[in-house]
Amino acid sequence: MNRKELDPESSPQAAFGARVRTSREAHGWKQEDLAERTGYSSTHISAVETARKVPTLRFSRSADLAFGTGDTVDAFERQWHEIRHGSLLEGFPEYVGYEGRAVEIRLYEIGIIPGLLQTPEYARVLADSAVRRGAITPEQADERVSVLAERQAALVRPRPPMIFVTMDESCLRRPIGGPAVMDAQLARLAEFAELPNTLLQVAPYEIGERRTFDLPVYLLTLSDRSVVCYAESQAQGHLDRESTSVLPMLTAYHQLQAEALSQAAAVAMINQLRKGTP
Repeated sequence: MNRKELDPESSPQAAFGARVRTSREAHGWKQEDLAERTGYSSTHISAVETARKVPTLRFSRSADLAFGTGDTVDAFERQWHEIRHGSLLEGFPEYVGYEGRAVEIRLYEIGIIPGLLQTPEYARVLADSAVRRGAITPEQADERVSVLAERQAALVRPRPPMIFVTMDESCLRRPIGGPAVMDAQLARLAEFAELPNTLLQVAPYEIGERRTFDLPVYLLTLSDRSVVCYAESQAQGHLDRESTSVLPMLTAYHQLQAEALSQAAAVAMINQLRKGTP
């Protein structure tokens, strides 16, 4: 039997394939057995295991079903996100995997509209600006916009998550892409506030030192009621699942909500900005 040995350290794709093979053999399965359980051909299984084929999201989820690794830190879907979004900040691809399955999403953002609420035009302006600064390549800019569209699409499902958004006032007042882009973006925020599964608030400048966060923070409540926290700086992101550090972040978020404007007041501020009034 010919067996291609693969160095898992050679690439993320090779690490994925090697892990599929190791998991299959640990179950005592042949490639044909895994093929039957995933709905793929044994040839396809072989190609993934030897890194001749790039794994897809569908394949990753099928592998999770076969091996019972879904909704775990060792999920093949999580590993796929790391391959697919390798140019993104550390921790963010893993966060995206959790975000698509969360039952509650809490977001706090400073300076820019949260990604899940961005229009394609607003997102493209931000990505192209990063390219002009030399921070990312044009290909990475395309990837960022693509990832954002995928994240937004993942939330359109029969039982969508509750989404709580608290934005610093700077998110609304910072002009991005010119009047037309900003007007469409503000209109999108007003539409978001009308959805039955959303709450939109604004943390106004006047709360001063009572603002509980100085960096963007994302909190996810999963189906088992555990909470995942993701926070990022300019250079890196960090995903935290430890309750001892995550629960204080959740408390701080609730404290911020108590200081923030109500949804009605937030929408009124948005509408005033659309009319060009301070």
